[in-house]
Amino acid sequence: MKNRIPFKPFFATLGLFVFVSAVVADEEILINKDYVPGKEKPVPVSLSGFTGEAEAVIRLDLTVQGFAFTTPETAQYLLSGSANENLTGRAQDRFNKNMLVNKSYTGASLRRQAHAFVDDFLAAIGRKGVGQTKIAFRAGEGANSEISIADFDGFGAQAITSEKNIVAAPAWVTGHFALCYGSYRANHPDVYHHDLSTGRLTPVARYPGSNISPAPSPDGSKVAMILSKSGAVDLYVADLPDGSNLRQLTKSKEDESSPCWSPDGQWICFAGKINERRALWKVPAAGGAPVRIPTSGVSNPSEPDWSPDGKWIVFTSQMGGFEICVVPAAGGTATPLVSGEDPSWAPNSRTVVYVQRDRNGGRRLSLLDVPTKQTKDVSRLSGINSQPSWAK
Repeated sequence: MKNRIPFKPFFATLGLFVFVSAVVADEEILINKDYVPGKEKPVPVSLSGFTGEAEAVIRLDLTVQGFAFTTPETAQYLLSGSANENLTGRAQDRFNKNMLVNKSYTGASLRRQAHAFVDDFLAAIGRKGVGQTKIAFRAGEGANSEISIADFDGFGAQAITSEKNIVAAPAWVTGHFALCYGSYRANHPDVYHHDLSTGRLTPVARYPGSNISPAPSPDGSKVAMILSKSGAVDLYVADLPDGSNLRQLTKSKEDESSPCWSPDGQWICFAGKINERRALWKVPAAGGAPVRIPTSGVSNPSEPDWSPDGKWIVFTSQMGGFEICVVPAAGGTATPLVSGEDPSWAPNSRTVVYVQRDRNGGRRLSLLDVPTKQTKDVSRLSGINSQPSWAK
């Protein structure tokens, strides 16, 4: 169910086309278009000189952002450098001989320097990196669960709750070092706003019935939620941080869940049944009639998340098992990508964090590059982890 140390703000959205290059038979092929989910070939790069933690960080960052490793003779980009206490990194386009990055990094841990090098390389080819971003997630389950935050690769994980009760569905408040999430701290499913800078916890929704699935708006001023205060399960919007100015947006009297916002704040997408038809829907944030978002080719859609560039909706489809799928934001033919559930977009609008279940019922977080379908587990995290939210 999707209901997301102080650090500097890093929240951003990506509104640019991706310009990448690929190599086939030693010929440069420039790609100047939107990507096709699951159909793109990884961009070949070579990596030399790095060892240990720096090399591991660079390889993970590049893999989950659409690159694959090869020899210098067949690579599009040549990445090299060294890493002792500080990192020196170079990146060159093999075809036009341009030096894209040639820089020494200091003043941070070696792993942060490695993230910064990859981000600089991506910026040089017209893309946005995710090396400085964070995720929130639910660690554990049931009464033993807590909300934790970490770097996107799982480093530095720390619990930000200690309720020893059921907590669920963290969601980042854009532009603020804050989360909304669900909690049974009062022995009832309620929604709270948690300012991580001050530790202040503010109730957002504590109505009779269930109060779940908080989704802050792109500007951080409002929150969409699923409430059953009227006796039916419906979508509501209120102001942050205190839940004032509550407005009801749907009156379906049927199952609804997992709201998310369009990046312009004009629409709220959600999953559920209207007139006994389970689908993805969107409703104007200012109020109006729900509009169905077609997801042809898959069934039982749930847990949607709208990409920061506004072009895609990633969601979970249940067709025997759980499958991560993506569909154009206006609807159309959906593309199944990988087994998993509860996806959340990165700020780059191409990488997704999601949940995998193992054979014994355990759950772990993984990272997916949507264009190439390359995946990597967030291996730094142990135990049962679920309900991730990637800070935008």
